[in-house]
Amino acid sequence: MKPRILIILCLAFTAISLKAIAQNKESKDLSTQLNHIKLNLTALVFKNYSVQYERILKKRSSVALSIRVMPSTSLPFKAWIRDYIIGDDPETNKTLDQLRLSNFAITPEYRFYLGKKGYGRGIYIAPFYRFASFKTNTMVITYQSTLTQQNTIVMSGKMVNNTVGVLLGAQWLLGKNIDLDLWILGPHYGNGNGDFTGTTSKQLTPFEQGTLKKELEDLDIPLTHKTVEVNTNGASLFLNGPWAGLRAGISVGFRF
Repeated sequence: MKPRILIILCLAFTAISLKAIAQNKESKDLSTQLNHIKLNLTALVFKNYSVQYERILKKRSSVALSIRVMPSTSLPFKAWIRDYIIGDDPETNKTLDQLRLSNFAITPEYRFYLGKKGYGRGIYIAPFYRFASFKTNTMVITYQSTLTQQNTIVMSGKMVNNTVGVLLGAQWLLGKNIDLDLWILGPHYGNGNGDFTGTTSKQLTPFEQGTLKKELEDLDIPLTHKTVEVNTNGASLFLNGPWAGLRAGISVGFRF
C-alpha cells in the first residue's frame, strides 16, 4: 500500500473516531442535564410573562410545567379584536377601550420526543391541560339614566377556562447549556365560565334597570351564553360557553 493512501486512511479513521467520541460525550453530557428553565419570548409581545420548567424522564420523554402571568393592562391587539371579532358595535367597542385585564395560567404537559437524539432534542408531541383565569375591575357599561342622559356602572369579576390540547414543537441546542424551544402549533379546546358584578351609588329606577339589562344583553360575545340579572343596587353578568386557544411561540432556556 502506498504511503500516501495509508496516511489518508489513518486520518479518516482518526476523524471518525473523534466524531464518535464527541457524539458519545455529548449524549453522556445531555443524559446528565435533565433540567430546563425557559423564558417564553413570544409572550412578552402579548404583555405576558411566561416561564417553563422541563424535566427529562427518559431519552424520549419529559414532563413540563408552564406558568404565565399578566399584570393588569389594556388588551393587546385591540385593533385586531375590533376588526375581526367585535365589528362595529359601538357599546362593545367602548367597553373594549376601557377594559383592563390581568391573567394567570398554568399548563402541565407530557412530551414525547420523536427523533433518535432524545434527551430534550428534536421534534416532539405534547398533550397538555391548561387552567387560565382572567380578571378585571374596569368593565365600564354605559346605560340610559333618562331619555336624554346616560350613566355608567363599573363591573368587576373573572373568567375561568379549562382546556386540553396537543402541542407540536421542536427543541434544539444552541450551545452546551442553551436551548431553543419552538412551539409550532398547539390548539386547545374546552369550556369557560365568567362571573361579573357591579354596584351603583344610588338605587336604580325601573327605567334604568331596563336599559342597563339591555346593554349587558347586547354585548357582542361570540358563542357565549349570557345570563343577566339587574336589581335596584346594580347588575350581575354570567357567561358560559366553549373556549378555544392556540399555543405558539419561541422560548430560550438554560439546561443543567
